Amino acid sequence: MGNRKYDTRKRWIRHRRVRKTVRGVADRPRLAVFRSSSHIYAQVIDDDRGHTLASAASLALENTDTKTAAAKAVGEAVARKALAAGVTRVVFDRGGYKYHGRVKALADAARSEGLSF
Repeated sequence: MGNRKYDTRKRWIRHRRVRKTVRGVADRPRLAVFRSSSHIYAQVIDDDRGHTLASAASLALENTDTKTAAAKAVGEAVARKALAAGVTRVVFDRGGYKYHGRVKALADAARSEGLSF
């Protein structure tokens, strides 16, 4: 399993590095991902105004067999909500997580629903 404190610190360092360059603006908001040990959350955020335009979480889902399936469902849900809010293009903020597994599944599902990033 590894040392949790060390793993968290590495994620925090990666997250700070990513957030130096990734910024959501009105015409291209930020799709932010947070991954806990059992759930995954996604938000579309306009950083200029400080508003969340769309959000989705695996907490509200029913009967997902695996965490990866839950991530796909969250990606599809947040993309549908963003498109309904008039957002078609976003910048992807992976939150310091490696672009792999659940984070990649969420991003691919959001792309397949019509979000461009």
